[in-house]
Amino acid sequence: MAWTVLIVDDHAGFRGFAKRLLEAGGFTVVGEAADGASGLAAAEALRPAVVLLDVLLPDIDGFAIAERLAEQAGRPVVVLTSSRERSDFGSRLDASAATGFIPKHDLSTAALAEMAGVGR
Repeated sequence: MAWTVLIVDDHAGFRGFAKRLLEAGGFTVVGEAADGASGLAAAEALRPAVVLLDVLLPDIDGFAIAERLAEQAGRPVVVLTSSRERSDFGSRLDASAATGFIPKHDLSTAALAEMAGVGR
């Protein structure tokens, strides 16, 4: 079964890179969003299994979006990402509703599959 993914990131270049990378690795990217409000609407409409979510968005931060997604029926697996390192966010990552965090430079299909529990 191909896992469906929604990519929420304000950088079009990263969204394109992530889409190509993930689709080459067997994920099905069902949508993209450039900000938090669009990401929440897309998650509601598309019901992806996984949301790859940038922490720093222009309107709502990824931590707040992760909390709202956690309240949805059929809750998606939320994986936060950023060009910053994990240590830059301190305990906020551990306290977040997201499943985990992958720095953008470490994004791979294997890392996302492990984080999302694909194959378990």
